[in-house]
Amino acid sequence: MQIPTDAVLLRIFLGESDRWEHKPLYEAIVLAARELHLAGATVLRGPMGFGKASRLHTAKILRLSMDLPLVIEIVDSEEKINSFLPTLEKMLGGGLVTLEKVKVLHYRGEPK
Repeated sequence: MQIPTDAVLLRIFLGESDRWEHKPLYEAIVLAARELHLAGATVLRGPMGFGKASRLHTAKILRLSMDLPLVIEIVDSEEKINSFLPTLEKMLGGGLVTLEKVKVLHYRGEPK
């Protein structure tokens, strides 16, 4: 699989406790992206953050949160990302979704 040099980065901000059909939403999104043969997806866990409601989510010991912020990043061609957006829209309740144009410099698997 190749990604064009001029690609798009889809970034999805959500909470760790968000669910879709009784499983973690981040897991459902990554699996859906894989089913549609997108180039790849990475889930990043944040130690602290807040969103539209301004409720603070933190991993500090005095206030353990089971709802830490997560970011999912997916890079692929604009066409493939756009074809994934209706699937994503069905899955999301709250959160933030952004798109930005990126330049892909390197995309290779490990040598065999």
